[in-house]
Amino acid sequence: MSRFRSFFISPGPSVAVELAAGHVSAAEITTRGQRRVVAAHAIEPLPEGAVVPSLTATNVHDAAAVTAALTRVFSRLGTRPGRVALVLPDSIAKVSFVRFEQVPAQADDLARLIRWQVRRTAPFSIDEAQVSWAPGAPQEDGSREFVVTLARRAIVEEYEHLCAAAGAQAGVVDLATLNIVNAILAGDSPSRGDWLLVHVNTGYTSFAIVRDGALIFFRNLLADTEGDLADVVHQTAMYYEDRLHGAGFVRIVLSGAALTADEAAMALQVSPLRGASGQPADAEPLRRTLEARLGARVETIDPQPAAALTDRITAGPALLDALAPLVGIIAREDRAAFPKEPAA
Repeated sequence: MSRFRSFFISPGPSVAVELAAGHVSAAEITTRGQRRVVAAHAIEPLPEGAVVPSLTATNVHDAAAVTAALTRVFSRLGTRPGRVALVLPDSIAKVSFVRFEQVPAQADDLARLIRWQVRRTAPFSIDEAQVSWAPGAPQEDGSREFVVTLARRAIVEEYEHLCAAAGAQAGVVDLATLNIVNAILAGDSPSRGDWLLVHVNTGYTSFAIVRDGALIFFRNLLADTEGDLADVVHQTAMYYEDRLHGAGFVRIVLSGAALTADEAAMALQVSPLRGASGQPADAEPLRRTLEARLGARVETIDPQPAAALTDRITAGPALLDALAPLVGIIAREDRAAFPKEPAA
């Protein structure tokens, strides 16, 4: 399973937390027999502006509100989690691909080479950065590609401090879309072929293309970026065909649209996990738009092949959206770690 390493190394926890612009969510994921199971979950809305994800600016603007929501989430889980796996918004980090004709044999030399390569496009000093990487797709010419994640250490620490204030330690930190990919890979994704993930979140949309289990494309589009989302999807498909020599997607997955609709409903003070009409929120309008643009069937995310739900949990579309990155980061930690740079 191709996995995307966290900003920090630690033993794998059983509780995952997502801190997003519109909500705080958490899930306890255990193993029963040979199967992962979502034992408990909880989600709390956040006041508008409490968290504003950014690559370079302050992210947390109302720490008290976020800490209170996170404390309520832990209380609803019915456990004192201690160490947690923390999922953060894609827009706090820069994801890029770097390729080397020759790769140093020593891990320290590879670390220096990767940091030297990404410093040229980093929007801040590399000395302020937390850098993580994973092996990318095999290259026909024998070169090696790496998927590199770059974030300001101070911004990552803002989110860590929120966990600490609620009585938890963020032992693993990673990005939302990369762990939705991990959830799919841990479930029933085809082992061969290309597939596309479109992840919608409050404030941004991300696109990821996976080929034979390895990430080959990633783009994060902020909500205030000019252009229609459908047009960006079309541009992504054209780039896939022209530059990545794509032969067609075997699967297209949409994630987050129902949960994002729920967050809008929460802002209107209607029932959580319900749309403004009082009906369960769904991703159907966006799903149909994507199908029209891509000319192929689009399915909505379902992390249950990677982690089953207990009988007492009803799986609505917004809940499946919320669980996907949480399941993904726990599933990722079940596997052996890729070599990566230790936290600096």
